[in-house]
Amino acid sequence: MDSTGCYECCMRCLGGVPYCSLVATLLCFSGIALFCGCGHQALTETERLIENYFARNLQDYITLAYIIQYFQYVIYGLASFFFLYCIVLLAEGFYTTSVAKQTFGEFRSTMCGRCLSSSFIVVTYVLAVLWLLVFAFSALPVYFFYNMDATCHTIDVLTETPASINQLCVDARQYGLLPWNAVPGKACGMTLSTVCKTREYRMTYDLYIAAFAGAGITLLALLTYTVSTTYNFAVLRYLGRKGIGARC
Repeated sequence: MDSTGCYECCMRCLGGVPYCSLVATLLCFSGIALFCGCGHQALTETERLIENYFARNLQDYITLAYIIQYFQYVIYGLASFFFLYCIVLLAEGFYTTSVAKQTFGEFRSTMCGRCLSSSFIVVTYVLAVLWLLVFAFSALPVYFFYNMDATCHTIDVLTETPASINQLCVDARQYGLLPWNAVPGKACGMTLSTVCKTREYRMTYDLYIAAFAGAGITLLALLTYTVSTTYNFAVLRYLGRKGIGARC
């Protein structure tokens, strides 16, 4: 095969790459890795912070410990599901390109092919809506730690007036992390400032921010998947009989 033939072959192969699906897959993998990895560790560190600084009795945070364990199991399931689903969507994207269509014929123009493609659109859209709720939920711990960090900053500014800083507190009970009868349930003044300077606090805060960013990246990936699958279905539905393949 001469150089011209090789060039045409390479261009045909590159032309059959579903770039939208490929970008969405990379975004999904990176977003899920951030969300699941950082979220899992952040939950572990949160339990440690509550145990060391906000609750003295095991019974006060045993429910929280069970909830954290439950969410960690959910994270394992999410990581596995999205890994497999992204692979399936990427394969579907490759199949809807012109190269795959030339190789496998007009299967996509059949009723079975259109039903399969439309099913991916519906499932991906539903996942995007559900993940929007996950994205909003992942902002809650960031909001909690942001308020805690802002309170600690205020305490550092007012260190010369100890009577005032003792009134500045962060109450974990107000956020539903602990029952109202938990002791102490809150950290105030210099105790709170000390908590904010610990390695556990800084790492937990950063982990929640990373998990929130991962949730946002995953949401972007799902929206990209929705656009690409809808585009592929539309092109193959209306123009498939003319030999025009999808490029997403």
